[in-house]
Amino acid sequence: MNIKDKKVLVVGAGKSGISVSRFLLRKGAMVLLTDNREKDKLGGALDELLEAGMQAELGSYPDVRGDTFDMVVVSPGVPPSVPPLVSARQYGIPVLGELELAYRFASAPMVAITGTNGKTTTTTLVGEIFRMAGLRTLVGGNIGLPLVDVVEDYGPKDIIIAEVSSFQLETANHFKPRVAVVLNITPDHLDRHGSMEGYIEAKARIFARQGPEDFTVLNYDDPGTRALAGATSGKVIFFSRKHNLEEGVLVRGDMIAVRHKGIDTDIIPPREVAIPGVHNLENALAAVAAAFALGVRPEVLARILRSFPGVAHRLETVAQKDGVLFVNDSKGTNPDASIKALKAFDRPIVLLAGGRNKGSDFSEFARLIKQKVRVLVVLGECAGEVERAARAAGCNNVLKAPGFREAVLMAHASAKPGDVVLLSPACASWDMFNNFEERGDLFREIVLNL
Repeated sequence: MNIKDKKVLVVGAGKSGISVSRFLLRKGAMVLLTDNREKDKLGGALDELLEAGMQAELGSYPDVRGDTFDMVVVSPGVPPSVPPLVSARQYGIPVLGELELAYRFASAPMVAITGTNGKTTTTTLVGEIFRMAGLRTLVGGNIGLPLVDVVEDYGPKDIIIAEVSSFQLETANHFKPRVAVVLNITPDHLDRHGSMEGYIEAKARIFARQGPEDFTVLNYDDPGTRALAGATSGKVIFFSRKHNLEEGVLVRGDMIAVRHKGIDTDIIPPREVAIPGVHNLENALAAVAAAFALGVRPEVLARILRSFPGVAHRLETVAQKDGVLFVNDSKGTNPDASIKALKAFDRPIVLLAGGRNKGSDFSEFARLIKQKVRVLVVLGECAGEVERAARAAGCNNVLKAPGFREAVLMAHASAKPGDVVLLSPACASWDMFNNFEERGDLFREIVLNL
């Protein structure tokens, strides 16, 4: 892809937009970065790019016509309805995202992982597996490191493990990973995609250009994900913790096994998988499928599954104080993720929930709250919505916090020895924080200072 001397509009001045602008400048493009926020609301990285020759239009968007730009690169958080993107599509100007741009310059094979929940844990786990297998491994994408920053440092003998979101996949046109993994699909981001059909369509773009030499790893236990098998041209590898698959990765009695052409290869007993919870067993099965497809040996898989501790902000133990366990699950940004977190504990829970709703229904979440939660502390933009759902399900021990710090202190005051204080908001963090990491970090800081 030749972008030297091309006029490129970059829409969105967050982490992704800054990385894209830096990359394009290195390639000799003429870059205009735009954001509807003013400069004082953005980070200091802009100054360095402006000195390097980038132009910026901040606080409003520029007019886009057929002759103004050769290409538009959009950040994942920018909705497709903003004026420059609408105009670009009308004039036939190519619109792509950072993931697609990075892919165009990648020479290493790629394992791409998506799903409503479990992406970060599985991506990190797969990365550890390939590192242990001796490959030079890049782990990035939606997990925090924009691929475009370092993608050219990796060659055909290396491997890239990428977490990819539905937002990133919306603008994927040539993207074709060697292995595409879809962990699960449950309602999320419906405010962006408009419907479950739109959300599933975005997720399915992960394998849309795969061929018979590629692999598509799908969760057999999730009906929506299983149904995607007929839409891919890649070799389908199912994983299941519930079914006795004819072919795929399964739990057979007391053993995780890979079944291929009638032969079972044992990996490890499920009880020896280090990360807790049945949802993490599913993540482990998906990781085994992705790595085994590319020839990683069973003993390497077993070694990593026994030692991998999980990731920050996902059922992360923060502290044990006076018999109370404090757990950070800030990455629980939708009801299904938080349902999985609640199911991971068999002791009374004091739950902190609420934030910005992404179009979710809280009724199923509320029914489990009634069963598992002793005290519910609601907070954030949709605190009232979560409270109403909980009370409708019969949960009456509900406290409403005016802010995040107060919520943690109220949960602490309500907890008894033997309880879990669990931050698993079932909502996005954007009403109070820039991201879920910031929310989880503050939870950790407050707990450690109690």
